[in-house]
Amino acid sequence: MYRGFAPSLVFIAATLTSLVSSDTRGDADLAKKLSNPVSDLISVPFQNNWDNRVGPVDGGRKYTLNIQPVIPVSINEEWNLISRTILPVMNQEDIFPGSGDQTGLGDTTQSLFFSPKEPTAGGVTWGLGPVFLLPTGTEPLLGTEKWGAGPTGVVLKQTGPWTIGTLANHIWSFAGNDNRTDVNNTFVQPFLAYNTPTSWTFTLQTESTYNWETEQWNVPVHFLVAKVFKVGKQTYQIQAGPRYYAESPTGGSHDWGFRLNWVMLFPK
Repeated sequence: MYRGFAPSLVFIAATLTSLVSSDTRGDADLAKKLSNPVSDLISVPFQNNWDNRVGPVDGGRKYTLNIQPVIPVSINEEWNLISRTILPVMNQEDIFPGSGDQTGLGDTTQSLFFSPKEPTAGGVTWGLGPVFLLPTGTEPLLGTEKWGAGPTGVVLKQTGPWTIGTLANHIWSFAGNDNRTDVNNTFVQPFLAYNTPTSWTFTLQTESTYNWETEQWNVPVHFLVAKVFKVGKQTYQIQAGPRYYAESPTGGSHDWGFRLNWVMLFPK
């Protein structure tokens, strides 16, 4: 499914790079800001994810479009409030025997980070705040039907072309459908990114979730290649790469996946 797709994306990215105008230094700065989850940069990613062999009998498939606006708000001269939203639009088929297919919205995750505008004396950037789970799923198999909340945080350091850090949160459910399983999940996303002077970014990360109710991990590992470019006056980033599941829970994906991320940037 993905063997012919990845080379095509490389060709598309190369073609776009040859056609669009580019401010090399400015684009490289934007690429580095995108490696920082709490930078003062407005962005709207449209993250496309494909997974195969989903479900207890490996017979399903799943497509998820995560719409992820990131909006920084200046509180005062020293602090920013960073709003990060994840709204999934999903299509899945045969994830359980006889389940058929479902299309609609999944649950929304809303994070708010209070973050200093300047790094610490040691060059560390950090942010802390609350995270909320909103039951926006339009079908039972697309959402938890639970309201949830908990803490979230991010810490990172940018040295030269390198960015290394971790974003994490924990969500407990506190209301919702009593017939559905409680939400008690820890999410950990360590990441390592390398930015080039020509605004290419190479990222290695995991987006690991531990479910304390089932005592199971879901550990997808991504290697992603991204490029910032302009079309006219609008700035974009395109990002693509494979996903490998180092560990997957019962009912999860047991195969390789793929990600294609299209990001609209609105620098100040």
